Amino acid sequence: MEAYLRRSFARQMHFELGTPLALPDVTAQQPRVLYLHIPFCESLCPFCSFHRVLLNQLKATTYFRALRQELRIIADKGYQPDIVYVGGGTPTILPEELARTLELVRSLFPVRQVSVETNPNHLRDDVLTVLKAAAVDRLSVGIQTFDDGLLRNMGRYESYGSGDQNRERLRFAQGWFGTLNADMIFNLPGQSETALLRDLDILIHEVRVDQASIYPLMTSMRTVKAMSKSMGPYSLRNEKPFFDRIRHEMAPHYQLSSVWCYSRNAGLTDEYIISNTSFIGAGSGAFSYLDGVMYANTFSINRYARMIHATGTAVTAHRVLQDFHQARYDLVMALFGLCLHKDDFLKRYGGRFFTLLWKEFLALRLAGTIVDDAGEIRLTRRGQYHWVIMMREFFNGVNNFRDQMRDHVRAERDMPDRPAHPLDKHHARQPG
Repeated sequence: MEAYLRRSFARQMHFELGTPLALPDVTAQQPRVLYLHIPFCESLCPFCSFHRVLLNQLKATTYFRALRQELRIIADKGYQPDIVYVGGGTPTILPEELARTLELVRSLFPVRQVSVETNPNHLRDDVLTVLKAAAVDRLSVGIQTFDDGLLRNMGRYESYGSGDQNRERLRFAQGWFGTLNADMIFNLPGQSETALLRDLDILIHEVRVDQASIYPLMTSMRTVKAMSKSMGPYSLRNEKPFFDRIRHEMAPHYQLSSVWCYSRNAGLTDEYIISNTSFIGAGSGAFSYLDGVMYANTFSINRYARMIHATGTAVTAHRVLQDFHQARYDLVMALFGLCLHKDDFLKRYGGRFFTLLWKEFLALRLAGTIVDDAGEIRLTRRGQYHWVIMMREFFNGVNNFRDQMRDHVRAERDMPDRPAHPLDKHHARQPG
């Protein structure tokens, strides 16, 4: 299964790179979600495959100015998202710049909910006060683990604090926002079952976070090699036993929002891709998915600012998904949220949805992954772990693409900044 998924998602993440492409004006399928990417960090963790760079104050200030300009361009095209996610990097690295950006977002779009990522060393009164004034609804904190030995191996102990410090910081941050989420990683190199159980005990009984996103280590092939030097060899041997222990320990206290998100109450989660078939991204390295076309902004920080101010677009790669790949993408994301509502997909695809994916549904039933229950298709208990594998390989494919785009930064220096015409509907049906 893993080998098949790895090959399949690698093909799906094969983008066309080249001349800058302007995003289309808003279409009938209005995306509800806006994703903002802030790539700057105080230090670079060896396991992280996200688009991130070390903080340079001048470059970051210039970047935020370009990001706000891109947001105005998105609004001018007619997009009106009402849910906003800010990821990174470390979005709170310049709190005042972030607050200024969110103020603009609220002036341009009918925003109902805002979720922001941060690191535990930013759980301070000065930063939290700025975020609360900016009306942030959900704060997601990259804890990863409370084990000091693992934190040292991950390069986070010195930069972001010890397990005890971060536990106290989470306690301090409780109650500031509607939802406080802790991001945790399991199956880290060198992680023992004892360390995992201690992490869970702290989350459940000591800190009592509103929400915990507990996902397996996901890295690009290149990052695995670099990571092994400081963290040790990466193995999948413990992934399934650890997943089972997490599910057992969390079940009495939290309800599942996705295959790896646990919530005490219903509310905003980090998996905006589950219930939204399209989204728009802003910032260097951000992705958009609009009318069956995936777009990726340049990963060059300098070129991003230059392109936005000069041409109004930062898209340098795209991928046109044919009907089968669109349907499969929607299937993967819907079941990431545990349940697929048939009526939603019949409205979107008609009877073609189940015709396009008949082989996939047959394989999932034979594997005991799904159960057909009246108007819903749900993951079984066994299927929930199958979907952890599915999502791990999907995000690994995204991470490998990020590596490709980072390599592409050098080649972009000689590319023209003039954008091509936006993809029209006829073009969007052609193979990409």
